[in-house]
Amino acid sequence: MQIKTQNKKRILQCILEHAPISRAEIAGKMKISKPTVSFLVDELIQEKWVIEKGIGESTSQGGRRPIHLYFNEKAAYIIGADIGGTKVKIVISDLNGNIVAASTFQTEHYLNTGLLKKIAKEISVMIQKNDIDQQMILGMGAGVPGITDTTCGIVTEAPSLNWVRYPFIKEAERYLSFPIYVDNDVNVAALGEQWLGNAKHKENVLFIAIGTGIGGGIIIHNQLYRGSISAAGEMGYMVTDKNDMKNEFKPIFHRYGYLESVAGGKAIGDKLTKLVQQSPGHPLYEQAKSEELTGEMAFTLAKKGDEIALKVVDEAIEHIAYGIINAASLLNPEVIILGGGVFKSSEFILPKLREIVDHYLPSSVELKISQLGEDAGVLGAVSLFLREHESIINFS
Repeated sequence: MQIKTQNKKRILQCILEHAPISRAEIAGKMKISKPTVSFLVDELIQEKWVIEKGIGESTSQGGRRPIHLYFNEKAAYIIGADIGGTKVKIVISDLNGNIVAASTFQTEHYLNTGLLKKIAKEISVMIQKNDIDQQMILGMGAGVPGITDTTCGIVTEAPSLNWVRYPFIKEAERYLSFPIYVDNDVNVAALGEQWLGNAKHKENVLFIAIGTGIGGGIIIHNQLYRGSISAAGEMGYMVTDKNDMKNEFKPIFHRYGYLESVAGGKAIGDKLTKLVQQSPGHPLYEQAKSEELTGEMAFTLAKKGDEIALKVVDEAIEHIAYGIINAASLLNPEVIILGGGVFKSSEFILPKLREIVDHYLPSSVELKISQLGEDAGVLGAVSLFLREHESIINFS
């Protein structure tokens, strides 16, 4: 029975990767007898995982054209949720990662009244609006900004959500009737990029997300590396200037690490604000006296050649580069994917990063910007479900 299931999975994967493909071609590629392939393909067609096209049309020689098989990406749907400190994004996706419905809402409005209850309500509205058959939803994957024990579905700590030992899966099961998987948001984004983005066909990947905080998702030999207590990849805690540490270093937020306190989006904005406040001639001087300037402003000004902004941004880029050098030396990934809010200015940052990284790194590494961008989290969550849930379409 187990061999049959394995062969069925392998045939489905073969169709997914090589479609359009005929039964005879599958048998040849997989070294399985034609009758076995035919029998299992018929089952896959019956179960709607596979569709066939091109039946019985004759070729120019008068012979029948082979029936071509295609993976049916519309056979089922998966929900992906990216839960952030600022906003929550939810999508319903087909099996190839095509988004058929999407919804977002602000996190803070629902933190106290029940985030998962709101997520369930949004899902229900999306299903109805898009006329999706509830039976066709396989389940949900979710990414959360914190350390997550994936074995028992507990979020150990997610400061931006005020969650400590939060029983995510148990809570989600109160409102949702299908299987649910949860992991750290950056791990999830790494899976998304490996599935559909700039890390496709790569088995050793490092995804670095730089927003307010800094985190890393690590894939080694095609497996997510989570560490002993699911806290691997916390790159925000790297120290990239020992002298600074000696001068009574204060993190930007409670329990934040060194690197994110000097190179995260909030840190860049803070530094710009302080320096502009000391420069009465600066065009943003009055604004800086009354409110915080943002990291985004720093990049906008730096691109225009503003000296203060350039100083702030270049310093942050240096710290990020040292973090990348340290991580790449240790992990030797095939590709490093850079994502998060700070990389909206990627065309400005990337050349500067590459220059420093290539200078110090013993072996070169591909540095790429996240291809999925703002969808890396939700599509990664879909990918998490596909990898973790034991079903015919679980190929990992």
